[in-house]
Amino acid sequence: SPYLDAAKIRTPMLVIHGAKDYRVPVGQGAALFQDLQRFEVPAKYLYFPDENHWILSPGHIQVWYATFLNFLDHHVLGDEWQRPGLL
Repeated sequence: SPYLDAAKIRTPMLVIHGAKDYRVPVGQGAALFQDLQRFEVPAKYLYFPDENHWILSPGHIQVWYATFLNFLDHHVLGDEWQRPGLL
């Protein structure tokens, strides 16, 4: 799990997790996000309580893309972070 090496991470990270993900336990995603915060790495956490490893619901896909693109705009282009309107 990446959270074991979170102290070495410096790149901004968007952690996206579905509660029904049986490949990666939800606790690992939450632990990674908490460690990123502890080590002052710019990070956001997007959690879907009724999705699994892949985000498949059409409404959730819209939220996923809006969040992902805003995250990139902020960290690559330097734009101000904007919370997606769908959240």
